[in-house]
Amino acid sequence: MKKLALSAAISAAVFASVANAAKVEVLDKTHSPAGQFLAYTEFELSGEPLAESLGLDLDTLDPGLANQPTAFDFAAGIESYEYSEEAMYALNYQSRMGPHLVNGPMNSARGGQMSDLGKRVIEMAKAVGFPANEIPLNMYPISMPYMSGTPEFSGKVDTSVVNGEEMEIVTATGEEKTVQSVIPAYFRDYKSLAWNDASFDKSFSPAATGGIMLKEVMWAQDFLGGMHVTESDEEVEAESMKMDQDGVHSLGVSAADGFNGMLLAEISLDKMLMLQNQLGFDGKKLGAKITPDYNPSKSPIWFAHKTTVKEATVNGVNAIDQLTVADSRSTLRDTWMLLWPVSEFYAFSDQRTANSAQNPAFKAVFDGAPFAAAPAANIDVKAGNNVVGNDMFSVTSNLSNLLFKNLSTLHFNSKAGTFVTDYSKGKQGSEVSTFDAAYSLVALNIFQRSQDALPVGYASAEGGDVNLKTPQGEQALKMVKQQADFIVSSLIGKNGLAYDSANLSSDNKNGNVSKSQSLETQFAVLRGLSSAFLTTGEQGYRTAARNLYISIEKNMFDKKLGTWATVPGKATIHTPFTSAAISGGLREAIQQLSNKEGENAPELELQALTNRYVSWFKTVINGGMQMAEWMGDSGENQLKDDKSTDTDMDGVHQIIGSGGKFGTAMVMAGKAKVSAK
Repeated sequence: MKKLALSAAISAAVFASVANAAKVEVLDKTHSPAGQFLAYTEFELSGEPLAESLGLDLDTLDPGLANQPTAFDFAAGIESYEYSEEAMYALNYQSRMGPHLVNGPMNSARGGQMSDLGKRVIEMAKAVGFPANEIPLNMYPISMPYMSGTPEFSGKVDTSVVNGEEMEIVTATGEEKTVQSVIPAYFRDYKSLAWNDASFDKSFSPAATGGIMLKEVMWAQDFLGGMHVTESDEEVEAESMKMDQDGVHSLGVSAADGFNGMLLAEISLDKMLMLQNQLGFDGKKLGAKITPDYNPSKSPIWFAHKTTVKEATVNGVNAIDQLTVADSRSTLRDTWMLLWPVSEFYAFSDQRTANSAQNPAFKAVFDGAPFAAAPAANIDVKAGNNVVGNDMFSVTSNLSNLLFKNLSTLHFNSKAGTFVTDYSKGKQGSEVSTFDAAYSLVALNIFQRSQDALPVGYASAEGGDVNLKTPQGEQALKMVKQQADFIVSSLIGKNGLAYDSANLSSDNKNGNVSKSQSLETQFAVLRGLSSAFLTTGEQGYRTAARNLYISIEKNMFDKKLGTWATVPGKATIHTPFTSAAISGGLREAIQQLSNKEGENAPELELQALTNRYVSWFKTVINGGMQMAEWMGDSGENQLKDDKSTDTDMDGVHQIIGSGGKFGTAMVMAGKAKVSAK
């Protein structure tokens, strides 16, 4: 412990002066699942997967030993990764910010009673070998989240002590000590963790739905990507899709993770059934029929930007009474933010006979129990005979088909070669949002890979044993090239930075680009161009992305702040979309754009990039953007006879010490101002 404590102190000292030079002021606590869970998805990918790709042995990580083995390893492998997981549970299991799963379409088909959902939960727990009596009490799984709400608790949180243990920790300041931790009641009983219902915007938004669903699918794939020995809980690689039927093994990489994977898949499928059966909009009414032969050129159907919910109480919990379209537009952000997670679920549940590379563990989840298998018509080599179904693969096939066709028909200006922001009243708009155009490249990459049976999820930068080279995949590749070319040729200024937007109503090369060049746009373009490089293999996109990063360093790095600012020396407003772009763009810089043999840009040396990651994360995220921290996995603990709510001294407080009358959930701020002190 002495050696660890010394190295932690050195590591902490390197970055403490930077973090202490910054002031992060939360301006708005509103939780909007769209931006928040895009950010937390990037945090997940920039967590364990990033640290491991750089050679870290994950077994050396310990949440109780801050900044070990290095400050980067801990920020990525512990903090970024765990914040992303715990925020998902805050919304999905605790907040009550949406209709309860018991009143969703899946449970309605079983009988619609609380007892029917209870039987289903026990069935899923049994499939992964998880004791049902260990499921947290008063869990409130929501089906589809509302558009936004304040994550402050509606009443006093139950902090009565359940039990505890002695442990040795190293704080973020390098202090080594032995402590007696205690477990508060709310850790196992979520009854007192409901958010303030009066603050909810009780509306559905495709981007909000897509944001949390993206989080759900990334974790579900992680949790259900292997199997485990039921008795010992030891993770093993799945050797066949029937391995869970041998009486020795169960689904999931562990019992606890497997259970969460099951529940996340269940609530995501519930969302997608609502999208397929209730929320399709044809410009006149909701519930438009979505079918595999959908043709947007004849009769477009999309998901309206905002649909208000008249709430009812059924089974003693939230339910939908009536839906009304409040904003009928189809937006690019809504479309790509749904296409990405639906494509991930398509790959996750893929049962096509042509996909001989599918993970047997995934096939075991969707073989009929615990999730329904797809009908034969939807998994054969013919695409023209697909039918509408309620199983995971059929629903994702149907929805991804609609979303991709809408992206290519309603939102793609083929003459200019770029995506436009709005489709409204039968007409395509002229505004181009650079952020959304860049992230559309990411969604298209995942769509193409899923269609062609290439790896997605954590492995979305890797090759595969199968490449089906489908017509849809080829079309996606073509659009990726056109959009990436448009960004490089028309949206980059003389200073090397990207403009926030452009308008196609005039010549896009002569003065119609916006004057603004925000921080989040730069990193979104970095993310998008790197994705285009991975998708197409064209080195020009990698070169353009490298040049962009060098320009970011030159024009936006604030030495006093220790991280980037839109205008160095002035305050920068950060939102979850800013956090998403920086996390994702910087990860791409580390993994794809850093110097290879023959390249010597000092800004793109690996050590320089990982230092930037830590200084940004410690300064902005731990400095205030992440408003609260759950117990255990990210290093925070409640200690006996200690009133501190930041026991690991990283700047992020426990939920009971994070502001608001009763505390705030472990999510990030909706808006914060970052400036030098």
